[in-house]
Amino acid sequence: PTPPFPSQKPKSELVRTSLRLLTSSAYRLQSECKKALPVESCPSTDIQLVTQQVIQCAYDIAKAAKQLVTITTKENNN
Repeated sequence: PTPPFPSQKPKSELVRTSLRLLTSSAYRLQSECKKALPVESCPSTDIQLVTQQVIQCAYDIAKAAKQLVTITTKENNN
């Protein structure tokens, strides 16, 4: 996959932190969604718990995206 910053690592620690949260939350979201698929679901799967985890992952992704927008907007306005 193409990195978000093609030729360099972001210098800002806040950007790196937000990108880490975004990436880890996206992986968690994918994992939780797979658990909810009928093919992989077993009788012991707690769909309510999985749903709560999916909601939390989506919230974390939105939070990280908002942080990135805020940081880049501030940097671009300076």
